[in-house]
Amino acid sequence: MSLEDRLRQRIQREGPITFCEWMKVALYDEREGYYCGNRVRQGRAGDYRTAPELSPLFGGAFAYYFMKAYFDLGAPKEWTIVEVGGGPGDFAHDVLASLKRNFPNIFAATQYVIDELSIDAQSQALRKTAEFKDHVQFRSIAEISEPFPNAIIFSNELLDAFPIHRAIGRRGKLKELCVGLGDRDDFIWVETELSPSVAEYCERIQLRLNEGQVFEVNLGVEDFVRSVALLLERGLLITVDYGAARNDLLNDPNRFAGTLRRFHRHRLGADVLLHPGEQDLTTTIDWTQMIEAGERNGFERVRLQRLDQFLLAEGALEEMQKAAAAAISSQADLFNFNAGARELIMPDGLAASFQVLVQRKRS
Repeated sequence: MSLEDRLRQRIQREGPITFCEWMKVALYDEREGYYCGNRVRQGRAGDYRTAPELSPLFGGAFAYYFMKAYFDLGAPKEWTIVEVGGGPGDFAHDVLASLKRNFPNIFAATQYVIDELSIDAQSQALRKTAEFKDHVQFRSIAEISEPFPNAIIFSNELLDAFPIHRAIGRRGKLKELCVGLGDRDDFIWVETELSPSVAEYCERIQLRLNEGQVFEVNLGVEDFVRSVALLLERGLLITVDYGAARNDLLNDPNRFAGTLRRFHRHRLGADVLLHPGEQDLTTTIDWTQMIEAGERNGFERVRLQRLDQFLLAEGALEEMQKAAAAAISSQADLFNFNAGARELIMPDGLAASFQVLVQRKRS
């Protein structure tokens, strides 16, 4: 039975389900979920591109930032970099390669932990990081019981794929957009009372919506920050994603219907209920929520900056020169290298749509 049919049967049996539950199945079902199935998701043959696959400059520039963080932590004999949602291993490879080349003493002290759900992505990451095998572990952070004394917890385009609830304004009150079945057994939106956890969150942030206005509630962010805080005695939580302040999300007329969208073959689509398991689903991060959740769990905000500006400030141009000298052997390589670099450092490139949030926890 297909994932789509299994979702239909569940709704027929239970009635409308929250979009959070629907999205969780569509993306993370063990057999047919978008992120768990054996499919090509990234690159030209997939549905989207990520910064690490565009250019080694992404990992190289972050390696310079990690170097400074290492010394801020007192240059410990051992420390850990944890990448949550590590994907096929491009970032891990580029960070470790840069540390080994430029800061061998830091490289020697580094253990790199990759938390990745997809078995296929794990196998790719294992292959790409093989030369650093003594420094790399594959572990789920949910299974780690002892906190890291000194560490960086890093993620890139992770939080935007957390399953979300959808609230909508109706006659001065808040309702929840759930998923039901239409007359033709197609998936449709059904308005219900707010789930208790959603109602609690909306009350906490004093959410008020205009008639028909939609706002995404990403409770997974709260759980993520809470779990990371338990893992980290001292260090940084670094989050790269596309987001906005809560006021901007609520007051931007272009976001009146929320920010939920689907990607398939690099094309943006509006009907997110089509073909569950076959397309990427994503929402814009509420940076205000991330900062507030961090403060409740012992983190202080250090920096929130556009990604292209962050990379330039952290040595992307210097890393570009070194990488070019080491890796480019033909005009075709030079063209590809420059094209990828441009997407990361130019104000009209891909990186300009993303931000970097750095939060610090002190012991």
